[in-house]
Amino acid sequence: MNTDNMTISGETIDYGPCAFVDRYAPSTVFSSIDEYGRYAYENQPKIGQWNLAQLGKALIPLYEEDEEQVIQRFVEELDTFNVWYEQYWLSNMRAKLGLVRAEQGDQELVKQLLHLMHQGQGDFTLVFRHLASAVLGDDSKFKAQFIDSSMVTEWLTLWIKRVGREGLTPEQCATSMNGVNPAYIPRNHKVEEALDAAVSRNDLEPFRTMLALLSEPYRDHIGMGGYAVPAALSASPYVTFCGT
Repeated sequence: MNTDNMTISGETIDYGPCAFVDRYAPSTVFSSIDEYGRYAYENQPKIGQWNLAQLGKALIPLYEEDEEQVIQRFVEELDTFNVWYEQYWLSNMRAKLGLVRAEQGDQELVKQLLHLMHQGQGDFTLVFRHLASAVLGDDSKFKAQFIDSSMVTEWLTLWIKRVGREGLTPEQCATSMNGVNPAYIPRNHKVEEALDAAVSRNDLEPFRTMLALLSEPYRDHIGMGGYAVPAALSASPYVTFCGT
């Protein structure tokens, strides 16, 4: 997420050598030229703040006020970035866990799950997606996302208790979570398959299939389970290249 990939409106554009996180690892890097991890997944918030600092530098000449005063104002505004980011991040994570109200321990609950995902090589998308089944009483798919299912038992108990304090029925909670946790994302290996089919065989059917799924990512599509799972653990790390 370099400066040319981020708009003033807060949207990201022109993704270039991007990819989607499968098995969760904070230090995930995809770009072949990012050997030091500057744009690693865990560094995205810092990069967002840095991008805004560059925008501030570009705007300084437009002000008629004293330059030092303008810089001070920009610095003060930039210092609020982390606070705003944490608020929005936690709000989104609460929704992914089926939580509506805010409680003191919510952030720790989220961070514990992310830690378990990292240690247990859990798929970021499917871990959250299968929580909907867990709240309905079947936690098998959720636990299956970890290399050791027993490692998430304690967390699952804490989460079930926390969800229970929301005052929602399990069905309501599951519906809410399935509305924010997609079943399908552009899996990197599936994107490559679609590209290869189009380029080498002039076959656009894999692309059309993926496009249809991603147009309705929150709905389970019968017979399309292969598009929902990550690449095999034995697969080589996914590396992207920038044409420039």
